[in-house]
Formats: sequence, C-alpha cells, structure tokens
Amino acid sequence: MESSEVKPYQNEEGSKKEQVAKMFNNIAPKYDLLNHTLSMGIDILWRKKAVKILKKLQPKKVLDIACGTGDFAIEDLKSGATEVIGLDISKGMVDVGIGKVNKKGLADKVSLRVGDSENIPFEENSFDGITVGFGVRNFENLEKGLSEMHRVLNPEGQLIVLEFSKPKHFPIKQLYFFYFKFILPKIGRLVSKDQTAYTYLPDSVNAFPDGEKFTDILEKVGFKSTKIIPCSFGIASIYIGTK
Repeated sequence: MESSEVKPYQNEEGSKKEQVAKMFNNIAPKYDLLNHTLSMGIDILWRKKAVKILKKLQPKKVLDIACGTGDFAIEDLKSGATEVIGLDISKGMVDVGIGKVNKKGLADKVSLRVGDSENIPFEENSFDGITVGFGVRNFENLEKGLSEMHRVLNPEGQLIVLEFSKPKHFPIKQLYFFYFKFILPKIGRLVSKDQTAYTYLPDSVNAFPDGEKFTDILEKVGFKSTKIIPCSFGIASIYIGTK
C-alpha cells in the first residue's frame, strides 16, 4: 500500500489531506507531551542534528513545512536564519505553536501560519533552506509537495527532511516494530483520546517509501546531491537535497 493511500480515518469520508488536518486538530493540545514522551525525547536530538547540517549553508530565510507546534521552526533559528516561516495544514497545531513562539518572545523572527504544503503560497526562489520534520509521509501527493518545495527554494538552497524510517537490523528492527505496533497506539489513545491517530502513525511509517526510494523521488522532482543520514540505528533518517 502506498503512503498516499493510508488515511487516519479509513472508514470515514474525506481526502487524506482533510483527514490529516482533522486528526492533528484533535490531538494538538496533547501533541507535544505525547511526542516527546513516546520518542523519549530523542526527536529533540534529531532536530538539533538536522539544523546543524542546515547551519553550514548559513541561510537567512528558512521555511518549515508541516511545522506543527513549531519546535523545528524555533530550532531553525540556530542555523543562523533571521526569518523562519512555518506552514501547517492544521489550525489546531499552528495555534499551539503560535502560543509557544510568543511565550519565547520570538514572534519577530518566527511566523507560523495555516497553509497547504502541496500548494505553498510563496514565489519561487524565496527561501535559502527548507526543513520538514515528520511531515512528508502525511502528504496526499508526495511528489507534488516535494516539487513545490523545490520551486520555492533559491538556487543551491537546501531541503532537509527528518522522517521515521524502518530499521533493518536485529534487535532494533524487532523492538521498534513491537513498540510502534503495540505500545505506542495504546499510550496515544489513552492520552490524546483520539482512537486513530497513533494507529495511523505506524501504518503511515510502514507505507512510506524510505531510504533510497525517497531520494529517488527527490531526484525525480529536481533535487541534486541527495544524501541519507540514518539516526538512532535507522529509527529515523535525515534526507538532504540541494536545488
């Protein structure tokens, strides 16, 4: 099954895009707590690693796609960027993120807004760097979303995607899939009260074309010098593409 066919609410009407927005609106109030708890805080380290890569580019203006509650957008400031814009399809997530940005006194540098990552509302050649944290597997049309990112990047600009991947080696592979399949959905349901969100997570990860399949798609839409950096024994990967 392709990533685009996996939807949060399989028995309900609506496109994947609509369902993803609904799901994240539902879990937005508990998202940060759940995210950091379920990943045991490792997701924070992965983002820091991704931003260190971006920092080598010394970007001035960065776009964070599928920005959620703003953690990656805020971290992007450490790349040296003076302006970071975050875009997400879920108003609930963006509202939580705006509260976080304001609380940190960063509203003059970080701007979060509701928008469609597959129809990015900016001119071509607008950004020096783009980050995406755990968002591309939620796209309805992956190629369209990546093409849009390529369009709005400056020449020689860099896309950095952080996404879950499928570990290949014993015993990490077995532990990972057991945790994802049985433990994570139960905790997710208990805390978020959404019966589906944390069942959709392992399903969407499983269906996502990770590794070289993903870099092949990046190259297909125009990215060059693609690279894969595995994180934490292959639990996640950082993908790099240059325009």
